[in-house]
Amino acid sequence: MLKVYDPITARSDFLRRRSLEDTPISPALQASIAKLFGEALTPAQVVDRILKDVYERGDDALRDWSLRLDGTAPESFRVPGVALDAALDSLNPVLVHALEQAAERVRRFHQAQPVTSWISQSMGGTLGQLVRPIRRVGIYVPAGSAPLPSTVLMSAIPAQVAGVPEVVLVTPPQRSTGMVAPVILAAAAMLGIQEVYTVGGAQAIAALAYGTPSIPRVDKIFGPGNLFVTLAKRQVFGSVGIDALAGPTETVVVADGQARPDWVAADLMAQAEHDILAAAILLTPSRDLIEKVEIEIGRQLEDRTRAEIIRASLENRSGAVLTADLPEAIELANYYAPEHLCLAVRDPWQWLDRIQAAGGVFLGEHSFEVLGDYVAGPSHVMPTSGSARFSSPLNVLDFVHLISLVALDPETTRQIAPDAATIATAEGLDGHANAARARL
Repeated sequence: MLKVYDPITARSDFLRRRSLEDTPISPALQASIAKLFGEALTPAQVVDRILKDVYERGDDALRDWSLRLDGTAPESFRVPGVALDAALDSLNPVLVHALEQAAERVRRFHQAQPVTSWISQSMGGTLGQLVRPIRRVGIYVPAGSAPLPSTVLMSAIPAQVAGVPEVVLVTPPQRSTGMVAPVILAAAAMLGIQEVYTVGGAQAIAALAYGTPSIPRVDKIFGPGNLFVTLAKRQVFGSVGIDALAGPTETVVVADGQARPDWVAADLMAQAEHDILAAAILLTPSRDLIEKVEIEIGRQLEDRTRAEIIRASLENRSGAVLTADLPEAIELANYYAPEHLCLAVRDPWQWLDRIQAAGGVFLGEHSFEVLGDYVAGPSHVMPTSGSARFSSPLNVLDFVHLISLVALDPETTRQIAPDAATIATAEGLDGHANAARARL
C-alpha cells in the first residue's frame, strides 16, 4: 500500500510539485460538472462563472448556487445569534472543555508574537512604523466530510489577538440537515463571533470579496478549502486580500531506525484520512522501519472509520523513500517543503539547523503532528504545495497591515532632497525632481 521509492525517482514522481491546474479531477467530478453546466468545463472555468454570477446578482445567485451545489438554500444566510448560543449550550461538556483548553493555548501562543509599532528619531525628524489591524476579515471554515471546529479556533483567535474588530465566518451547510454543523456554531459562540453565514464553496468566496445585500464584503479572506474555494480565492485577489492558496494537506515524517513503527504508521494515517489527495510521506534510511510501518498500517487500518479515504491517499500522493542516510532525508524534506515536518529521530534538536523549508517542525515522537492540529498552540493553517519555501503559518501579522510614518525636520529635508532630485532626474521624472528642488 505504501509505495517505496529511491530518492531520484521520488524527486521526479510524488515529491514533484504541481500547479493548481494540474490537480487531478476524478471522472465522477468531470461528469458532475458537465451535467450541471451542460458542457465540459475546467474547475477554473466553473469558478469564473460562479464568481461573475454572484458579482452581478448578489443574494439571488448565492441561493441558486447553494441549491445547485449544496442541495439546500437557507431563507436567511446569517445564522441567528440564539442558534450560536444554543449550539454551545448543547455541546458535550467534555468537548467544550477540550475546545476551551485548545483556545487558551492558541491564544497564549499568538499573544507572544511580537507585533509592535515603533518610532525613531535617529535619522532626522521622525520615522516609524504603525501597526493597524485589518478592519474586517472573512474566515472560510470547511465542513465537507468532517466539520472542523479546530479551524475556527486556529483562524479566528490570531485575528482577535491582532485586534480585528469584525471577524466573519462562512461555512457550508450539512447536506443531511441543510444547516451548519452545531460544533462549528459552538466554536464560534465560544470565541464571541456573532456573524456567521451558511454558505460555502466558490460562491461564499465571491460574497466575501464582492459583498451582497446579505453579506457585507470583507477586506481579507482566510481559511482552507477545496480546489474550487482555492481557485476562487486566487481569482478574487486584488479585489480583496487573501491569506494563501491552500492545497491538500501534507505531512513528511523523517525517521531513523529507532522510531516506533506503530507511531509512525498512526501519524501517516492521521494525515491520510483528511482527503484522498492528502500526502503522507516517510523519509528514512531504514528499510526495516519501512517494512514494519507497512505492516502496522495494514493492522491499524482495520479499525479506522475512514479506511477507504486513507487507503486512497496512501496509494495516490503518498509513499516512503529509502534514503542513504538522515542528511539525505533532511535534504529531500527541504526540497519538498512540507506543510508539516515530523522528526521522529533520536536527538531531533541536532537536525533543526538543517531545516530550511517547512510550515511547522515537530521535534520528537511526543510532539506529533495531530497535537499541532488541535492543541499545541501555533495555528494549524500552514503553507502547503511547496509554499513553505517562501511563506509562513497563519499568524497575527496576517491580520494587520503596516503604515510607514515619515515626519522629517527641515534640516534633514535640505540634506537629502538633492539626492532625491538626482535620482528622479536619472529616472526621467523631472516633476519629481522639481518637487524636491522646490524645498531647497
